[in-house]
Amino acid sequence: MGHRLWSVDEHLADVLGAVRPLEPIELQLLDAQGCVLVEDVTVPVALPPFDNSSMDGYAVRTADVQGASEEFPAVLTVIGDVAAGSGELPTVGPGEAARIMTGAPLPPGAEAVVPVEWTDGGTGGGAAAGMTPASAAPEQAGGEVRVHRAAEARAHVRARGSDVQAGDLALAAGTVLGPPQIALLAAIGRGTVRVRPRPRVVVLSTGSELVQPGEPLTAGTIYDSNSFALAAAARDAGAIAYRVGAVADDADTLRSTIEDQLIRADLLVTTGGVSVGAYDVVKEALSSVGSVPSSGSAGQGEDDVEVDATRIDFRKLAMQPGKPQGFGTIGPDHTPLLALPGNPVSSYVSFELFVRPAIRALMGLPESEVRRPSVRAVLKADKALGSPAGRRQFLRGKYDAESGTVSPVGGSGSHLIAALAHADSLMVVPEDVTSVEPGTELEVVLLG
Repeated sequence: MGHRLWSVDEHLADVLGAVRPLEPIELQLLDAQGCVLVEDVTVPVALPPFDNSSMDGYAVRTADVQGASEEFPAVLTVIGDVAAGSGELPTVGPGEAARIMTGAPLPPGAEAVVPVEWTDGGTGGGAAAGMTPASAAPEQAGGEVRVHRAAEARAHVRARGSDVQAGDLALAAGTVLGPPQIALLAAIGRGTVRVRPRPRVVVLSTGSELVQPGEPLTAGTIYDSNSFALAAAARDAGAIAYRVGAVADDADTLRSTIEDQLIRADLLVTTGGVSVGAYDVVKEALSSVGSVPSSGSAGQGEDDVEVDATRIDFRKLAMQPGKPQGFGTIGPDHTPLLALPGNPVSSYVSFELFVRPAIRALMGLPESEVRRPSVRAVLKADKALGSPAGRRQFLRGKYDAESGTVSPVGGSGSHLIAALAHADSLMVVPEDVTSVEPGTELEVVLLG
């Protein structure tokens, strides 16, 4: 199975066919941010739950302010304060008004709210510019107020249930919970919610040449960028990412590291060591993780055999960059593992094409939200772009939505990470195309 050339679509279908959405759990609201709702949530109480004021001002009867003007103001007796959270409310009778704050319940008898700017604020002077808190000016909760403008019924009143009614569908199953959705759940009194949790993704980079950023480089070493890039990409996809520092090119060390990480992983991602080099340690290590001696062989020196817990297939894909790939399940819980190539661009492109969809599938997102969106765009370039026959090529691009064009960024080398930082898309050149002329329409995968 590992000898034939796989297509990009075949490999992705194999990955997604092995990934199942995580089991739902009940989480506190803030812990559920970024998760997918697994149940319809209905509204238990109307929002707002009572008629309330949308302004600081005075709660009045409309008949009492009819025809009011600055020259002939309506003079009303102020009977008290109504603040947000007020329990016992005064009843507004003929010729009366109650000072009311934004969000406070409309008191009995009142039909409208007059903004404080339409009154003298109870000072006996001209138009008020604002309202003094009751605690700072208790005398203004009594006495008289002059109203300079009329108000229609329900003016500046938020009606009970004007947001949502009791029994309405607040959020449908399948909704991803962002800040506005969390706010709605809190507003209707939900303290917890049933969701599929964010997948836990462990990222390991391999290579004895890798040094952690911030440490000095020595001869023949480079900084480990892959684990940072892929951990950030996993977070961006909606996962909880755990980055493991670079593991040296030693099969036993890598095997031990992977076994240690399985306890906190819903998905494992390795980068490097999957090609045909003498030190491609991922292949060596993953061939025996989770294996046990065959029945009756203990102490007899017979070869170990793999148990069902570990099935990693290393394969070649008809794509550039990212030809060498590995995929399978590992450990007692059959945790999915994707082994990506080590070149930075190959690694990142492979993540976008295969790992991101796996993460989104674990989250339980609908099929339409599993893959990155793609558009058609016209190539804007100085010369034709070459592409290897029989390979689907993914070139870094800059997409201009206004003009519907895409321009290449950097070259096609799989090590050119600086160009990747300035790209916002991947231009897709089909397997049967070896040259793309400027003006040709291409599929463009949007990364932003």
